Amino acid sequence: MAVPRNGMMEEDDSEEDNALFEEDGVNMDLESETPPHLRDLAAAAQLGDVHSLRLALDNLSGSIDEPVEDRDTALHLTCLYGYLPCVQLLLERGASLEAKDEDGAIPLHDACAGGFIEIVQLLINSASGTECVKRMLETVDAEGDTPLHHAARGEHVDVIRLLLASGASPTKANLYGKTPSELPEPDTEARRILEVAASGQTCQ
Repeated sequence: MAVPRNGMMEEDDSEEDNALFEEDGVNMDLESETPPHLRDLAAAAQLGDVHSLRLALDNLSGSIDEPVEDRDTALHLTCLYGYLPCVQLLLERGASLEAKDEDGAIPLHDACAGGFIEIVQLLINSASGTECVKRMLETVDAEGDTPLHHAARGEHVDVIRLLLASGASPTKANLYGKTPSELPEPDTEARRILEVAASGQTCQ
């Protein structure tokens, strides 16, 4: 999973450095590791610029599911950063819901980690059927985490409720033996919801 480069995570960089690395809206790391024919697509996805994304897709010579960074597809990136209009456009153009990044995560993992409820709902609604939804909810990354693990770790209550309602398992353990209910802090609503779900009770 790519790591967001905005907000608090860039605190240590000087403004001058940021300006240098983000000149023309393209991260220098992105320039070096992204194939030339995908750079416009990658930059638009990272910036959440739906107009530029549409142009990049119109002129795309490769596949919409081709990895643009860290084996992330454009859909991974827009889900990671929470760019709903861009996610909508990519799905309209046929982007795969089940493409995996270098850590085995699908776009739903990224959206759940960020707590982007509208994107999570859109991804689930865009699935081709119940079997596709089931596969997405059960997909595990390199650490054995399902999308519900990611939502639980971030204590994203609305996303947790949606995933549970869609059939996500509250009892599946990751590679470290942790179930989703063990990931939120004690005495939080997220933990209570997951513990109730794991015990088979109805959560009010």
